[in-house]
Amino acid sequence: MAAVSATCVRFRTSTVELSIRASNQITGKSASLGWTRTGVFPCIRTSRLQICAAKAETVEKVKEIVRKQLALSPETKLTPQTKFTELGADSLDTVEIVMGLEEEFNISVEEENSENITTIQEAADLIDKLCDKKA
Repeated sequence: MAAVSATCVRFRTSTVELSIRASNQITGKSASLGWTRTGVFPCIRTSRLQICAAKAETVEKVKEIVRKQLALSPETKLTPQTKFTELGADSLDTVEIVMGLEEEFNISVEEENSENITTIQEAADLIDKLCDKKA
């Protein structure tokens, strides 16, 4: 289970500073993110900081299922960060991918969880989470 802690968050009228340090207690790896914005009315935009927790074999199985469901050639490069939309998938394709994952891993994905699956890594992380709960 990953532990995430914010080490520094400051809001001022002209400056916004944000520093986040995340560490994975299992692997011992950590990542840091720092950001400062100056101006009269700062605009805060967030990006996702994600520590990949899924097993490598889960990611590979997800890649196989995505490749099969979308009829992708073996030459099509798939990475954990590959978005289904980048591969030409629409919402129906995504539903079919989720159904294929449910069948392969013998799990049930709730509708609200399936809406959050946009990449191979997100699918693999959810699968490992659901399999761990099931066990």
